[in-house]
Amino acid sequence: MTLFGSVNIESGEVIAKTSEKGNYQSFKKYLKKVLYKYNNKEKIVMILDNVRYHHAKLLKPFLEKHDQKLELMYLPPYSPDLNPMERVWWYMRKKITHNRYMDSLTVRKKKFWQMFSYFDKPNQEIIDVCSVNY
Repeated sequence: MTLFGSVNIESGEVIAKTSEKGNYQSFKKYLKKVLYKYNNKEKIVMILDNVRYHHAKLLKPFLEKHDQKLELMYLPPYSPDLNPMERVWWYMRKKITHNRYMDSLTVRKKKFWQMFSYFDKPNQEIIDVCSVNY
């Protein structure tokens, strides 16, 4: 199972989607979800890691079709510390699993989706998590 996620660092909104496989088709479906969510925005800039399907040649026609609306920027290799969504994953995992017993994976998944539903609207808590204080 693959979990796709994005964070709007201005509003704190988190978008997430699961897929049976992590490939260019499932990533394309996720991008469609992002485009739908932010259809009122002039431009969407997504900062991505370098997982192979983010660079798939078969994705190129879709990206060209949406190049006025969607821009993909890639992080340097091996730099998760620069990715705001990595901070969100860490924060959610900490809030849900640290020092807590859950008797099944199903319960854990349910807790994550409850938290996603809480963070799918503007949220100062996530804005704070994503801010970098060097």
